[in-house]
Amino acid sequence: MVCEDLSFKHICKTCQNELLSPSFYKRKLLGKIPVYSFYKYQDIESLLLTKHTDLGYYIYTILAQNSFSAFAQGFKYENKVCSLSVDDHTKSGYSHTAILNKQLESSCIKPRYAKLRALSSTSYSGKDYQFRLLNPRNFQMKTFEEEDVIIVDDIITTGLTLTQAVQEVQNQGKNVLFCLTLADARK
Repeated sequence: MVCEDLSFKHICKTCQNELLSPSFYKRKLLGKIPVYSFYKYQDIESLLLTKHTDLGYYIYTILAQNSFSAFAQGFKYENKVCSLSVDDHTKSGYSHTAILNKQLESSCIKPRYAKLRALSSTSYSGKDYQFRLLNPRNFQMKTFEEEDVIIVDDIITTGLTLTQAVQEVQNQGKNVLFCLTLADARK
């Protein structure tokens, strides 16, 4: 797809290694909750824009394997941790956040699905900060056994979605260790 060489994958291994090697970007929410991202939004924007297409499933899977899976294999923690994908509703035949979350499965991370859902279906895509403030996501969390949580989303823009998700998880008595996103849209 990128170099146009023959490959049985949508993005060949050479292009994945040369163009899609993840880095580590950090922000903080609520003054203390770290948000780690693997890519800058502008570096992979054309790939991220495939998320509501059939091709997006394959692209998100490749990006998740190169970043989330590699992260999970190196992650160590004394307790079993669960990862929750933000609003993992199935749209366009798949859930892009569930794809990311699935790649976190490891000896100490247990992905959980359909546990953190927004009651509001308002889309934040392309909306400004003021719109996002006036239209909260109103997250609802279902119970699970683990106490320590990693929250997963695809993109962090203003941070409001993740802030609202963190607050809901904390309101339910759980400990949010950090958030993971595929891309950070901050310039």
